[in-house]
Amino acid sequence: MSEPLLEVRNLKKYFPVKTGFGKTVQIKAIDDVSFTVKAGETVSIVGESGCGKSTTGRAIMQLDPPTAGQIMFNGVDLTGLSKSALRKTRGDIQMIFQDPFASLNPRQTVYQMLNEVMVVQGRGNNGNRREKIKELLETVGLLEHQIDLFPHQFSGGQRQRIGIARALAAKPKLIVCDEAVSALDVSIQAQVLNLLKDLQRKFNLTYLFISHDLGVVRHISDKIIVMYLGKVMEISDGEALFENPRHPYTKALLSAIPTINFDNPKEKFILQGDVPTPLDPPPGCPFHTRCPFAIDSCKEIVPTLEVQKDDPTRFVACIRAGEIDLMSTL
Repeated sequence: MSEPLLEVRNLKKYFPVKTGFGKTVQIKAIDDVSFTVKAGETVSIVGESGCGKSTTGRAIMQLDPPTAGQIMFNGVDLTGLSKSALRKTRGDIQMIFQDPFASLNPRQTVYQMLNEVMVVQGRGNNGNRREKIKELLETVGLLEHQIDLFPHQFSGGQRQRIGIARALAAKPKLIVCDEAVSALDVSIQAQVLNLLKDLQRKFNLTYLFISHDLGVVRHISDKIIVMYLGKVMEISDGEALFENPRHPYTKALLSAIPTINFDNPKEKFILQGDVPTPLDPPPGCPFHTRCPFAIDSCKEIVPTLEVQKDDPTRFVACIRAGEIDLMSTL
């Protein structure tokens, strides 16, 4: 088997925060996260707000350098690179941000933004860059004459297409999509998702797709990673996760998906309480304070992410994963 394009090993990201009396504590935004991404596939990270999914994406991009762990990209550990060496890898890993307006320079035209990327990454030459940028705009569904317009002259969906074109201008191998469609209308979301899938086939792209919308995730994912309070709770192939969730938290997320099947409504699996603060996470399993299946051992034992005996593609962090039947409570 070929090596994965991206391998995250025991990734941690802590943010120091000052509390009263001058004391400093660490917010564990990411705590011991591991997963792999193969070339050409789409891996999604899902979870509630504050679970650490966006921080994971930013840590991989080295926008927020990790506290500990390794980020292996094409066999090279990005965390050990110098600034100059890391700069050379920027073209291979690009990011599409959540807010398409805030991520674009309001003082630059589309041509200036994309040309800057191509110059920095050494793509094309002065004689053909403008034509290549026009081709990029056509590829993402924009028009040639829009090349000299500013961001405020576009709609939200068009601005996100510019963000996609900017990422493509560097000819990347991996694109991190951080809530790339969450700020868009539903109809525009579908268009952008279909565009991303078309671009993936055309350019052999690999996506790390970060989202809180499981409906969107189901449409685009080959593999799904479920996070809670900075830790990975479950990893599964896309459709298998929806058909048979193995972790109680995953089941709760799936139960929250809106449905219009009034003839056969599904029973809601509603959690009690709020997500604990990462300033003072609970001992043992981080989910035990909200889990209806928790036992005394869950308050003491920190579950490790373990492969399931009946399915080598499934990984679950739950000491009762083999005991409880989540499907019986659907």
